[in-house]
Formats: sequence, structure tokens, C-alpha cells
Amino acid sequence: MTGRAAAWAQLLRVSAVSTVPGDAFAGAAAVGGRPNRGTALAAVSSLFLYEAGMALNDWADRDEDAVERPDRPLPSGRIAPSAALAAAGALTVAGLATAARAGRPALATASALAATVWAYDLHLKHTPAGPATMATARSLNVLLGTVATAGRDRTGNAAGTGRPGGTTRPGTPTGRSTGGSSATPARQGHGRTRGPGHDHAYGHGHGHAYGHGYVHGGVHGDAYGRAADSGGTGRGSRAGGAAALMGLHTLAVTTVSRREAQGGAPAVPLGALAVVGAITTALARGRTPHGGRPHGGTPHGSTPRGSAHARGGAAAPVLASAAAYAATAARPLAHAALNPSPPLLQGAVGAGIRAMIPLQAALAARSAPGRGRLGGAWRAAPLLALLPVARRLSRKVSPT
Repeated sequence: MTGRAAAWAQLLRVSAVSTVPGDAFAGAAAVGGRPNRGTALAAVSSLFLYEAGMALNDWADRDEDAVERPDRPLPSGRIAPSAALAAAGALTVAGLATAARAGRPALATASALAATVWAYDLHLKHTPAGPATMATARSLNVLLGTVATAGRDRTGNAAGTGRPGGTTRPGTPTGRSTGGSSATPARQGHGRTRGPGHDHAYGHGHGHAYGHGYVHGGVHGDAYGRAADSGGTGRGSRAGGAAALMGLHTLAVTTVSRREAQGGAPAVPLGALAVVGAITTALARGRTPHGGRPHGGTPHGSTPRGSAHARGGAAAPVLASAAAYAATAARPLAHAALNPSPPLLQGAVGAGIRAMIPLQAALAARSAPGRGRLGGAWRAAPLLALLPVARRLSRKVSPT
């Protein structure tokens, strides 16, 4: 790419785009749903909102970048600030319009996500709340996949059950019956950080992650409520757990990014390294925050009769993805802890962004319903295939 196309690719950080769709698939898997039209719409909506954050991030940080990163598209004059702001607005509208096609719960969640992204880029990134705001955005991105998948699909099926309208899944609460049943319909609830110059995912003055944090209150708590309502308490707990893990990882990466242009103290990458270790351990043990368990477990952690073999087989893709996650994120963070210079911190941030891909794969694989190793593998493999793509693109366009 040359000229104007290269400038827009740099502005939108196209090398990080492959880290976005997996959130929707991880959110879908967390409630036991197979990817459907709603999942695809959530993934596309996420991409639009992610790129909106990237454009808005550079617009908001154009004066700062003129000093710290004069080669960026706006301070170098390759893209006009007004064009970047217009792109951010247009991409936000496109993201919300796409989410609306997946239903009102998805639109409400996408609206909360968009509000979080704009608030972060325009104000919160420069405050102590910046990393948590970024984490919140990433968690909401996972929940967007959950509510879009769990909503009734266009064919009349109850998403997550694969059953046509007019039937009720045995053993489920009456609230989860489908359209033709006489049971009461399910109640529908309502329902990034970059440091002062570097965000990671939904906006970046050098941002890289989309936001990472996970909250239950306010508009974000409302989105969580929608996810829980869509699949019952157990499934809602798994969705919350998956969102929390993605948010926790984003929180760690965003915290490191806040000093990537100036250099920092060893304690920050060391703390992020500890987070990566904790997440890897949680994945290997089959646990997530909020009591989530891999699909098929009982409330007490026991395995239903006849499913032990499937659960054991499903562990292989999860462990492989968790190992890929740790291998991608840990070494650069360790190097940055030994020498917290700008180049090594930027390398750790970039690796942390790419590590979201195997993390998404692990979350998707561990929730594969009743198909053992094959069930986990078919969910994880397509996401893991994006990791080498992200690596190659990062050599051409920096994700930070």
C-alpha cells in the first residue's frame, strides 16, 4: 500500500482488526449457542465500532501525537483531522445500524459500547479511569456477541437451542420457550485503554484493545443483564465470565500502554505478566470469574453421566489455545519488565493485542456444547488461524 490508502491503514490500525471478530464468537459460545446470523452481525458491528474508536483516538490525540508521534497520519498531514472525525462518526453509525439488525438487545449493547468508546477517546483515557473504561469496552464487545446470538434468529429459531419456533426445549425454564409455546416468553432485559497516548483497541492514540474492564452497574450492567436473561442464570454467568477474562486481559495491556511512548517502571509489565499467568491458569482449570464453567458442567462442578469423555476431549483445544495465549503475551512482557524502554513496551503491547486471538479461541473452545474434542476444535481453529495473519500485518502496519 502506498499514499492515501497506506495512511488510512495506519490510522485505522488494520493489523489489529483480526483481534476483533473473536469476541463475538467467544460471547456466542459462552451461552452454548452455535454461531448464527446474529453472531455474524455482532462481529461486523464490532469491527465498525473498533475502527470508529481508532479514527476518533487519533483525532482526539492529534496535538499530542504531533509531539510524540509526528509520523502518524494526522500530524504528518496525510489525513485531515476533519476526515478522521467524519470517519469515526460514519463508522459508529454503521456499527449501530448493523447491531440493530440483530435485535433491540444487541442494539442496546452496541450503544453502550459506542458510548464507552467515545467517552474514553474524548476524555477518560487521560484519567485514572482510562484502563478500566477500555476494559469495559472489550467486555461489552463479548456481551454483544452473546445477546446477538441468543436473540431469536430470523428463521424463527430460538438462538442457542437450534429449535424451531413453537417447541420448548425439555428441562429449561418456561421463560425460554419458543414462539409457538403457551409458556411465558423469556423476559428481555435492557441491556479501551490506551494511555494518554496509546490505546489498544477501540481507539488508540496508540490504543490497542478496545477497552477492558467489566462492570455490572449503569448502562454496562444493563447490557450484562440482557446477556444473563438470554440464556438463564448459568449461561449468563458463563457469558459474564468470558467477558470478565477478556476485560482483565485488556486492562493489563492498556495499563502497560500508558507508558509505551516514554518508558516506565518494571512493576507495570510484571503486573501484566501476572495477569496473563492467572488467566492461563483459569483457562487450564476450566474456571472463569462469576462461577462460569465449561458447557456441560453441573452447578457443583461435576460431570453429567456419559459426558466425561467429551469433556476430556474438549480440554485439548482449550489447553492448546491457552498455551498459545501465554506464549504470545508472556515473553514480550518479561522482556519489557527487564528493560521497560519504549520499544520493548510497545512490543509487549502489540503482543498483548495479538494474544487476544488465542484467548478468544480458548474461551470459545471451552464452551463447545457436547461435541468433545471436535466441538472445541471447530470453534478454536478458525480463530487461531487469524494469529499468523495478525503477526504478518503487524510487520507492515503497527497495531499501536
